[in-house]
Amino acid sequence: MKTTRLYLVRHGATPLTAEDRFSGANGVDLSVEGRAQVERLAERLASEPVAAVYTSPLSRTVETATILATPHRLPLVHRDGLREISHGRWEGLTRHEVETMFGEEYASWDADPFTFAPEGGESGVAVLARALPVIREIVVAHAGQNVVVVSHKATLRLLLSSLIGFDARGYRDRLDQSPACLNVLDFKDPVRARLMLFNDISHYQVRPRRSEGNLSRWWDATGK
Repeated sequence: MKTTRLYLVRHGATPLTAEDRFSGANGVDLSVEGRAQVERLAERLASEPVAAVYTSPLSRTVETATILATPHRLPLVHRDGLREISHGRWEGLTRHEVETMFGEEYASWDADPFTFAPEGGESGVAVLARALPVIREIVVAHAGQNVVVVSHKATLRLLLSSLIGFDARGYRDRLDQSPACLNVLDFKDPVRARLMLFNDISHYQVRPRRSEGNLSRWWDATGK
């Protein structure tokens, strides 16, 4: 059976990327830097035989997907299941503000973001419940082809955790996804995936970026 290859891409940088702020469900456009990052990735993938481009419906992913699809003259396929995790009533607040206003709720989420969700938000389990079926749909529909899938930091970390088979409870602390990064997964069938490339940004940066907290109190405490 011929391999199906998915290029899993995080959207490019936005004005909020550097801020310690919950903005999963909010619509925000790419920054100038973010568009430049994605343009470099589009150049990198331009010679690949891409059959389809799937995207989350949020503006930053649609803009990213549009840039990536242009060299291939492909329309975008929108899938709501690929959108970013929602943080409910925390959206738009900084981590400090959330800890101050919703201390007990934040502590529960910080300890187990996979099964716990803030009020009005989603748990990691809920994200996988909507995102994994989309990945299966794509693999089945494009057997033996190459497909670009544009999504978000938390959603991609959860998907990668599940698809390569390790405990997704630590997805926030153990995995990173840089803006406009490229991950490559090969599938022999809709279930078995092999990770071929992870969080690669060599199209716009010579060295991997240094890990930062990015809303992870655990990393802030132990990673410096």
